[in-house]
Amino acid sequence: MKQFFKMMLASMAGYFVLSLVMGLIFFSILASLASFSKKNIVVLDKNSVLTLKLDQAIPDRTSDNPFADMNFFSMENKKSQGLDNILKGLQRAADDDKIKGVFLDLTDIPAGIATVEEIRNALLEFKKSGKFIISYSEDYTQKTYYVASVADQIYINPQGALTFKGLAAELMFFKGTLEKLDVKAQIIRHGKFKSAIEPFILDKMSDANREQYQKLLDGMWKQILDGVSAQRKISIADLNSIADSLKIETAENALKYKLVDKLLYRDEVLAEINSKLGNNKTDEISFVTLPKFLSSKEAKTKLSFGKKKIAIVYATGQISGGKGDEKNIGSEGLSEAIREARGDSSVRAIVLRINSPGGSALASEVIWREVVLAQKVKPVVVSMGDYAASGGYYIACGAAKIIAQPNTLTGSIGVFGVIPNLENFFKNKLGITFDVVKTNKHSDYITTNRGMEPFETSVLTKQIEHIYKVFVSHVAEGRKMTSAQVDSIGQGRVWTGTDAKRIGLVDDIGGLQKAIDVAAKLAKLTDYKIVNYPKYKDPFTQIIEDLMGDTKAESIKTALGDNYVYYEYLQNLKTQKGVQARLPFDVVIY
Repeated sequence: MKQFFKMMLASMAGYFVLSLVMGLIFFSILASLASFSKKNIVVLDKNSVLTLKLDQAIPDRTSDNPFADMNFFSMENKKSQGLDNILKGLQRAADDDKIKGVFLDLTDIPAGIATVEEIRNALLEFKKSGKFIISYSEDYTQKTYYVASVADQIYINPQGALTFKGLAAELMFFKGTLEKLDVKAQIIRHGKFKSAIEPFILDKMSDANREQYQKLLDGMWKQILDGVSAQRKISIADLNSIADSLKIETAENALKYKLVDKLLYRDEVLAEINSKLGNNKTDEISFVTLPKFLSSKEAKTKLSFGKKKIAIVYATGQISGGKGDEKNIGSEGLSEAIREARGDSSVRAIVLRINSPGGSALASEVIWREVVLAQKVKPVVVSMGDYAASGGYYIACGAAKIIAQPNTLTGSIGVFGVIPNLENFFKNKLGITFDVVKTNKHSDYITTNRGMEPFETSVLTKQIEHIYKVFVSHVAEGRKMTSAQVDSIGQGRVWTGTDAKRIGLVDDIGGLQKAIDVAAKLAKLTDYKIVNYPKYKDPFTQIIEDLMGDTKAESIKTALGDNYVYYEYLQNLKTQKGVQARLPFDVVIY
């Protein structure tokens, strides 16, 4: 007993010391940040240049948590800027006399093609101010080059690289793996294009899926070609010839075919910028990053303080039940945010920003109901990001207007269910068998430990068909179509934003600002303030959650690199419950 108390007291002492040390570290960080912020009040030089790197993940919304991107193991904080801040920064920089131009210092852009499109359009708007845009990179990917193509001058390192080869989509199939494991995927679906289940039953794309992929990629590539052709004055035929023949083998080739303007080292690029500014070539340039610019006195004076508000409600990630978080949509959490915006009399319109492949059909229904209720009180306008498909479209269809980017993936009006039969896996691979006692004939419906009986399959099929019918009826009501019309463009098929506008699933093409403008017009507002929902958690709560969860995810992401997408796909499978209304694929486009 004496030994027990000694160990208990030692453990308590150790816990106390650890807590004290962690507390001191925590408050030291807070004190350092407070001191840093006071010392770094940004005052812009009269000859400043806004620099954009865009090399961090670009969420729709910038976190106001100073520790949002902190790795508590390495103590590094790589603050990522959301799309909202990038758009806001470019808009204010265009009006700021102290900002003379933009320097695109590019590597890779870890963002979807619709997000890239929105940033590119904002840069085109910036150019209307008459200020310069200069781009430089040692290695242009296709996405970075598409953004860079708006620049007045595009420079590349003399030994650099530029990729221009067209788009390809790669899917991963698990049929062979399941066969080796003696696992059978039992599939119920509605929609010939609802190909989310194909990885489990096929080893290649079906004809219908290949058809929709080809259509999607052709639409995306056309958008890129049109944009590059317009800015670089190169014909689309010549651009396709360059891509087909892989002509850009070196930086010299990029110059030869007029994709870039000069081959320069970084110091020579800086000399070019100084020339634009009217400085001596070796002068130090007053570069200002986006976060610093937005924290400057000049940028802050641009804020609107109107009493009337437009609420932007962000819906990002997979849709499921529960509260959700910044990266995933929870029906409970998002519904609460929409209700709060609906109940606030100072909020005159709502913009629902959706970036989601869908998810639970039931959770989507719960959110759809809140959108419909809000629309009865004030205008609701949907802004679609990289994707707003299946469940993402489900929650959008009750809005007054839907705005999408040309390359937004949307539609996918269809539902499915996947029930794995693990009976042979357990029996043949692990030697495990199951027996069951039940009160009724189908008390063990649905189980993964045996195959479904024909009657059980028919029951699940009826459930799938019912949910699809409800989904179609919601779209028909919201889009002023007949159910037959919706079914003809539904069937799980995915459309680009451009095609979705043509068939009536989308009202107009544009980004977040376009949706805000439409909402303001519907609400008859000229002066208003933007407020964001859901409210962010306080930094202290977020820090604890990051320490417990996100740090692990970041470590895995760092270790796996580009292969993290496959780990994330498998993790997402674990969270899928009930009938699903989600994008019919997890795809890598490159």
